[in-house]
Amino acid sequence: MLKIVVCVSGGGTNLQAIIDGVHAGSIPNVEILRVISNNRNAYALERAKQAGIEGICVSPRDYPDREQFNEALLKAVDEVSPDLIVLAGFLVVLPPQLIKEYENKIINIHPSLIPSFCGKGYYGLKVHEAVLERGVKVTGATVHFVDEGTDTGPIIMQKAVQVLQRDTPETLQQRVMEEAEWVILPWSLALIAAGAVTVVDGRVQIAE
Repeated sequence: MLKIVVCVSGGGTNLQAIIDGVHAGSIPNVEILRVISNNRNAYALERAKQAGIEGICVSPRDYPDREQFNEALLKAVDEVSPDLIVLAGFLVVLPPQLIKEYENKIINIHPSLIPSFCGKGYYGLKVHEAVLERGVKVTGATVHFVDEGTDTGPIIMQKAVQVLQRDTPETLQQRVMEEAEWVILPWSLALIAAGAVTVVDGRVQIAE
């Protein structure tokens, strides 16, 4: 059984996709131990509550400095000893100690085809605004392991989504979620739970 912690900042649609997959059996052998949000008003916490999952808030605003917040976040994770941390729209820079302690045990979903439209400043709707401004014809989503950089860790899975001429940032964001994010994040979790994912020389290998 792969025991996971899911970290979320907002509405939690990717969290819901995981919850639904676990309940439906399409993500077998996965248990969500805890949901952590840096935003006490995040609807993700309500989704966790409705699913009977413990949800807690660890916000930088509740601590006098970043160091104490980092310690609190690390404690909130360590308390439940997860096998994997899933960043599902978590808009917080992770403490270096957390990344080191959970090397190749943290995954993130990013709403573009990395290495395009990623890195510092590319998050949420900003990604899709940049995609439309650049005029690319194909975008998508990426699941990757987290390292010390921003969106630089080994890529696990990607899925492309067509950009339509009539798209707005909002419509594109929704379609990327529906066609890519909600597909490849649960799929990646199922593969990891099955022991099919390894990292060799900085690249992901998936057992066939």
